[in-house]
Amino acid sequence: MKPTIINSSNNQTKDIPDRREFFSRLTAMAGGAAALVLLRFPEKNNAGAQIVASDDPRLHTEHITYPAETGDMRAYLARPKGEGKYPGVIVIHENKGLNAHIEDVTRRVALEGFLAVAPDALSPWGGTPEDVEKVRTLFRKIDYPQTVKNFVAAVKYLQTNPLSTGKVGCTGFCWGGAVTNQVVVNSPELLAAVPYYGRQPETADVPKIKASLLLHYAGDDERINKGIASFEKALQEAEIEYQIFMYEGAKHAFNNDTNPSRYNKEAAELAWERTMAFFKEKLKSED
Repeated sequence: MKPTIINSSNNQTKDIPDRREFFSRLTAMAGGAAALVLLRFPEKNNAGAQIVASDDPRLHTEHITYPAETGDMRAYLARPKGEGKYPGVIVIHENKGLNAHIEDVTRRVALEGFLAVAPDALSPWGGTPEDVEKVRTLFRKIDYPQTVKNFVAAVKYLQTNPLSTGKVGCTGFCWGGAVTNQVVVNSPELLAAVPYYGRQPETADVPKIKASLLLHYAGDDERINKGIASFEKALQEAEIEYQIFMYEGAKHAFNNDTNPSRYNKEAAELAWERTMAFFKEKLKSED
C-alpha cells in the first residue's frame, strides 16, 4: 500500500469580479461593441475561459448514448483523432448537469490520450436543459441508486468500446466526486478513480473497492472534509492503494474555472497535473 500524501497549497483564491460586474467595467472602458469583441477572446487561464475549443482539430467529439439502468444514457465523448485504442476515462459532472464546462473538461482529458466519456445524469428527462432552474428541479427527481448504476454502466461501455484498450478510470467533481466514489464501490472492474472533493462512501462499503484512488480535497470545505478521517481509516484497514492531497486555501469546487468565486488556479492546475499523471500510470502501463 502506498503511503498517504497530504499536500498543501497556501495561495488564496484571487478576488475576481463576477461576470456581470466584469462586463460592466469592460463596457465602461471599451464601449459595448469593443467589450463584446474582447470577451470572444478571453485569456486562456482566466476563470470562465474555454481551455480546449469544441472544434479542436486534434480531437473527435460527439454525443452518444449507451445502455444503462434507466434506458439509454446520453453522454459526450471525446478522443484523439486518428487510428488507435485508448484507455477510457469517465468524467462525472457537478450538480449543474452536463454543461459546456464539463464538456470542456472531457476534451482536456481526451487530449492527454484517453477515450473520455461524460454521461448526463439527467438523461431520463431528456438531458441537461440550458435553464439552470430547470436543472435544479430535475436533480431533485433523481433516484440516486439508479443513477449510480447508470454511471457504473459507463464502465462496461468503455471496456467494450472498439476504440478502448479495456482499461477504465473515473473522475468527478463535487456531486460527481461523490458519484465517482460510488462507482468505485460498485464497479470492481474500475482500475483508477480521482474524486474531487466528493462525499465519501459508507465505511462498510470500502472493502469492495478494487481501484487505486487519488483523492483531492479543498482546505476550506468543512462539510466534505469531516468524512476524510473515517474514510482513510477504512482504506488503510482494507489495504486499498490511495493518495490524499489537501489544497489549503482552496474552496469546494476549486477546479471549476467558470466559477470565479470558487476557482483556484494554482490548486486546479496542480490537481490536474497529478490527476493526469495518475491516470497515465494506472491506465497506460503495460502490466
